[in-house]
Amino acid sequence: MSEQVLQGITVLAVAGASALWLAWRLHLPSILLLLLSGFLVGPVLRLLEPDRLLGDALFPLASVSVALILYEGGLTLKFRELRDGGRLVWALVSIGAAVTWGLSALAAHWILGLPAQLAVLLGAILVVTGPTVILPLLQHIRPTGPTGSILKWEGIVIDPIGALLAVLVYEVIAISGVRDATMLVAVAVAKTVIAGGGLGVLGAGLLTLMLRRYWIPDFLQNAVSLMLVVAAFVTSNQIQHESGLFSVTVMGIALANQKFADIQHIVEFKENLRILLISALFILLAARISPRDLTSVGWRGAVFVLVLIVIVRPAGVFASTWMGKLKRSERLFLAWMAPRGIVAAAVASVFAFRLEDAGYPEAGRLVPITFLVIISTVAAYGLTAPLVAHRLGVAEPRPQGVLMVGAHSWARAIAEVLREKGIRVLLVDSNRANTAATRMAGLATYTGSALADYALDEIDLGGMGRLMALTPNDWVNVLAVQRFSRIFGRSECYQLPPAGEEQEKSIHCSLHGRWLFASHLSFAELQRRFAAGAVVKATALSESFPYEAFQELYGATAVPLFILTKSGSLHVLSAERRPEPEPGQTLIALVDEPPSGAPDAAR
Repeated sequence: MSEQVLQGITVLAVAGASALWLAWRLHLPSILLLLLSGFLVGPVLRLLEPDRLLGDALFPLASVSVALILYEGGLTLKFRELRDGGRLVWALVSIGAAVTWGLSALAAHWILGLPAQLAVLLGAILVVTGPTVILPLLQHIRPTGPTGSILKWEGIVIDPIGALLAVLVYEVIAISGVRDATMLVAVAVAKTVIAGGGLGVLGAGLLTLMLRRYWIPDFLQNAVSLMLVVAAFVTSNQIQHESGLFSVTVMGIALANQKFADIQHIVEFKENLRILLISALFILLAARISPRDLTSVGWRGAVFVLVLIVIVRPAGVFASTWMGKLKRSERLFLAWMAPRGIVAAAVASVFAFRLEDAGYPEAGRLVPITFLVIISTVAAYGLTAPLVAHRLGVAEPRPQGVLMVGAHSWARAIAEVLREKGIRVLLVDSNRANTAATRMAGLATYTGSALADYALDEIDLGGMGRLMALTPNDWVNVLAVQRFSRIFGRSECYQLPPAGEEQEKSIHCSLHGRWLFASHLSFAELQRRFAAGAVVKATALSESFPYEAFQELYGATAVPLFILTKSGSLHVLSAERRPEPEPGQTLIALVDEPPSGAPDAAR
């Protein structure tokens, strides 16, 4: 038995990590490959049987995992994000949720033939979207404007609301009498808001106090944070069933918006934990499903899913946003993003089991229907949402933009050439003289420190695909790399190499980004070269003027900086990447003034 458990854990770890890596390599939504991996190791190869592996602990572990994911999601929610879309978020989780609930229940009753009570319960379950699906998709799509923050807030806040609605409907079904049901609903809502919200605020306040007073050593802070989250979740659930999700969400939001203690290291730990939990949960979820479960729903299930995607979600969005200031394209994108996740599966499984024991045999249909909705919506939105976002103009495919930290004169010179070649560039600098000169040059700029807490919320990263840290301070460059590597990935975060071998050795390789351009091209060296008259030139290479001719023309002092391919992809050259430009590409390089008679392509 122990060998089977060890094999199951190994299969789960290997399948999850492989799916995430393959999704990164193929530029596909990770959720899709996680589901496919779950099907493969589960019903296809039978290498993983979640019910035998975890037994009765499966759903409790899933519940705690969802709580930790919601807590981590709450840590990313800043109130200042609501300045542009706050009303729309509240409308989506109230008006939109009510419309989704009602229309889903009607569709379940008319299309699937569920009894009215069970149809209302299924409608409540399907109100949720959830961060387990929304957050990875948003990270993959990286939409511009307010749509990203609106979807993030909706996906995190709607989960505890949907779970509470399902609990209320279940308890109404389980008792008789309108008066009793009304009182029960009122008491349950009061318990959830007061007890759940109170425990969330109390947990956040206690952790903040402990961090501020230095009562916890650094190496125990993440462990204590996990302890408080799980304690708040379980205690809240003991007071009111399924109120724990509301409690941990409130705790995360409260911690994210307090100003008394630094929680950045906790946020980073929870981000890594979220990736692990999401991969495990989705593989376990998919491995439990057999083809027979899905086919038992029949053609009516496909029609039901189609109605959810084409009618229910758009109706909820347009009912919530018709008075808002969103553009038509942004409204349409919101209408095309409502994948369901692990919360819907867990809630449906729990209540189906209880209602079957209470004498509702039709309740067993809730589980395969919910699983079908999860798989179908994840597949539909995961495959099409990036394309829809690009077609609507709210995101860019494989963004090529460059975020430059530092807006001094030669950084502007590089940015101007990139802009001329159609590459979006945004320069960030705390020096107002530099940013003023940047605006005068017609370049996009942001005045402020890239390291400030509010910078990530205020800088528009839409269309940005990489970071270039160009300040004269090596450690500021290192910190910029550390901050933005969570967004762009370490492979797309570059910084200027330090001047001198000894200084280079003082920065550990695990901290700095990729050295820009060439190992000897420090800030001081670039400053000297530009002061001596060097310029940034874009050269179109061809069969008649290949890279060898470029080298012969400009000599050994020329330093290639970027290669722009025919398709418009920008490749940043680094110290470890030797330039290999080909005819048909554009080479952007730092050169001395070309001699008279140079080809037009090099000017």
